[in-house]
Amino acid sequence: MQNITKITLSWELYETGIPKTHIASRLEVNRDTIRLWIKGIERLGLLGFLDSYIQAKKGQRVKRQVNPILKRWIWEIREREMDCCGQKIQYFLDKEHGVKPAISKIYEILAEKYVIKSKWKKNQKRGPVPKALNAREVIQMDSIDFGQVFAFTGIDIYSKEADVMLRPSLTAKDGVIFLDTCMTRRFNGHSDLIQADGGSEFKDEFKRKVYQYTDRFRVASPYKKNEQSYIESFNRTVRKECLGWAKYRGSQIPQLTLVVNQFLNRYHYHRPHISLGMKPPLERS
Repeated sequence: MQNITKITLSWELYETGIPKTHIASRLEVNRDTIRLWIKGIERLGLLGFLDSYIQAKKGQRVKRQVNPILKRWIWEIREREMDCCGQKIQYFLDKEHGVKPAISKIYEILAEKYVIKSKWKKNQKRGPVPKALNAREVIQMDSIDFGQVFAFTGIDIYSKEADVMLRPSLTAKDGVIFLDTCMTRRFNGHSDLIQADGGSEFKDEFKRKVYQYTDRFRVASPYKKNEQSYIESFNRTVRKECLGWAKYRGSQIPQLTLVVNQFLNRYHYHRPHISLGMKPPLERS
């Protein structure tokens, strides 16, 4: 039963001579509340009291004040990390300042200073999911989070040749370093198409540089892992057979790089691949 109905009934019962204590018991309302209702109705009349009660309930709640220092941190990270998303801002806040506000609160603070647009345009045309009939036609790229260490990964979806590079951060600058390195040492400097997800590490500087190595750059559709199935599968292999699910410190990158290089050697020359007829990607003759 809504309070408006209870107020009306309490007044009707009061007018019939029923004690306020009995009214409170019958309506399951605190007796002091009944006394306040009756007193207000006697002063304003039933309709006047109901109107004032409704208006009082409609009043705006005072918003909880956000620490201005937190706002400044969020805005600084947004600009420093090249318009990165709320999840990555949360990561840097936790890493650098030991605070971890909700993603929704981060976007609320961002909206005070920036025009926040949807990361993905509805029904955006991305072209068909690429397929490859030869090596170097399609290369998929991604990244894996290992705490303070990030593994940038790339794979030729036809030959299954792959590369991994460890970086201490997840920015477009790190993406460019990986792009330059893997395309030079692993993929012969060119691919017909390079595909990545929409992460900030594959935006801005990366997008400006990627066309030095490819004719087309495609951003995979969000929440459709089948469009990045080859690199997602390779990422699981990296976790399962190389670095696991642990979190690492940035200072461990030199040692971890040795582990990654050993894994890549085994992956390319020893580990059989089902889609290659149970042969390694770079089997030695």
